[in-house]
Amino acid sequence: MQMRFIRLFSAKFLLLFFFPVIGGGPTFIQIEFDEVCITREEAKLHRLINEYRDSRGLSPIPLSLNLTKVAKTHAADLYYNNPHYEDLCNMHSWSAKGDWEPCCYTYDHANAECMWNKPREISNYKGYGYEIVFYMSPVTGEISMASESLDSWKQSPAHNNIIINAGIFSNIEWNAIGIGIYKEYVTVWFGEKTDDEGEPERCEQ
Repeated sequence: MQMRFIRLFSAKFLLLFFFPVIGGGPTFIQIEFDEVCITREEAKLHRLINEYRDSRGLSPIPLSLNLTKVAKTHAADLYYNNPHYEDLCNMHSWSAKGDWEPCCYTYDHANAECMWNKPREISNYKGYGYEIVFYMSPVTGEISMASESLDSWKQSPAHNNIIINAGIFSNIEWNAIGIGIYKEYVTVWFGEKTDDEGEPERCEQ
């Protein structure tokens, strides 16, 4: 059976997908993590989030190399493996097709720890992670996923509260953020602990 090879992001962060060109079969994800890089659009979203926080009198959140790895991995898992297509599972879900614990995240938050634990499970981040996700149906023309996603999150009280530390997040201070954009999916991860490994480099573009 012929297989197609796809390389994503950059030579420094390889997220490899192998799947049949013809016929069915499971997707297999192999992650080779050396050094994560951040794309121009991901950097734009980081800037927009911090500008929005600044407008509310809040401090900027530094980029996290490890949380960015988690964000990029999940965005790609959502696109290729569709764990949220299962009954009752939302976009915080993870498939069984990678080197991580799969889970179906339901709207009652019964499996919330599955999300919280992902940074420690698949990266070197030492704390919990909290995720917001955006999806946009494929459209023609130039669309800024950074702008579209943030505009959407601002309109959702639950997502907006995470970004600006309001509501149940009012007593929490974010010290790390990771951003991943792949195809129609945008994922942003927030963490309270500082990332000891610092920020990702910019991707070569």
